Amino acid sequence: MPAATVADLTVLPRVSPPGPGASMRPLTHLSTAPRGFEGEGFPVKRAFMGADLRDIDPFIMMDEMGEVDYPPGEAKGTPWHPHRGFETVTYIIDGTFVHEDSYGGGGTITNGATQWMTAGSGILHIEAPPEELVVSGGVFHGLQLWVNLPRANKAAAPRYQDLEPGDVTLLSSPDGGSLVRVIAGDVGGHAGPGSTFTPMTMVHATVAPGARLELPWRPDFNALVYVMSGEGVVGPQDTPIGPSQLAVLGAGDGLRLGARAKQSSRGVTGVEAVILGGLPIREPVAWAGPFVMNTRAELAQAYEDYQAGRLGHPALDVHGSVGGEA
Repeated sequence: MPAATVADLTVLPRVSPPGPGASMRPLTHLSTAPRGFEGEGFPVKRAFMGADLRDIDPFIMMDEMGEVDYPPGEAKGTPWHPHRGFETVTYIIDGTFVHEDSYGGGGTITNGATQWMTAGSGILHIEAPPEELVVSGGVFHGLQLWVNLPRANKAAAPRYQDLEPGDVTLLSSPDGGSLVRVIAGDVGGHAGPGSTFTPMTMVHATVAPGARLELPWRPDFNALVYVMSGEGVVGPQDTPIGPSQLAVLGAGDGLRLGARAKQSSRGVTGVEAVILGGLPIREPVAWAGPFVMNTRAELAQAYEDYQAGRLGHPALDVHGSVGGEA
């Protein structure tokens, strides 16, 4: 897995486990992500499908993109499409995505890099594999997370944060059995590089077979664990969890994730998981397609502004032609 890593975990700072008397968060919901297709037809797993929106607040949705090994000529992306009212977090674990937008911004996201896009008041963008990947084929695997914006920030000017693999904070568990990549937020006093409107934490953890990861977690945040690969256990009762499954955890100030000593799938080296938590916004959510607002009237206005071209216009796209609108 090309995501940010090191050969020797013992050289990394160690994240302190929850303190004595810490309350481990219990499992309150476990679901399996259904499969679907996004954009021009690339496969996704809908990680939050089946979870109550109130339990995942301030998050809206998360798609695991792939993992897929494209044959030559088959790699796919998205057409031009609008967003308003939230932030998109695109984390590429393996492969490459190229982004362009109606403000003239963009760049390449690859192998452990993250692009944090605040859509705010509105933007058009396109995400596509580079031409060389389309021609040659290859592996593509990533995540896209949608983070809601509070009412006060929904009209914020669009902005980007390009977080390179070397920017991510790398930590080890005390026993050296887990690699913890902090992309945003704070884990035990170790901060990730992402700057967020909504207080939150985003971690990509690799837990070796037989190892157990325990992390301190802000009591006022919720806690979500999504497993991309490997078989493990989660929570104080060591509830089994496997690929494409989401665990919603209850109240507490620590969380626990372990990997089974024996993995049934060949080539799987432990558990790969995304761990998320955030401060709930607790505001009304009116969500339709690419817009996340507070009221139906605001949604109608977003569609009207998009149709009128007030969110910008497609620029020269990543393959050298003008893209069409979604």
